[in-house]
Amino acid sequence: MERADLEDFMAAPHAIHEEFPQDSARIHDLKVKDAHFARLLDDYDQVNDAVNQAESLIKPTSEAAEKELRRKRAQLKDEIARMLAAHSVGG
Repeated sequence: MERADLEDFMAAPHAIHEEFPQDSARIHDLKVKDAHFARLLDDYDQVNDAVNQAESLIKPTSEAAEKELRRKRAQLKDEIARMLAAHSVGG
């Protein structure tokens, strides 16, 4: 398998399942039941991939743009964490 093919199979660092390893069942449940949560996960994955590409110089990015991507990733992660916490309490 060539390197480009391997990159397609490898998750970027900070993938959501790495950030919340104990919450895989809740993540799946919310993703299936809540369209907003599913959209947050998609947005997080896209932003996380962009951060990874910037950090690895796959896609050269200005320092300001990379900082903004990291800020956006942190905001999305915080919102995902809030929803996971609410789901564990509220069921």
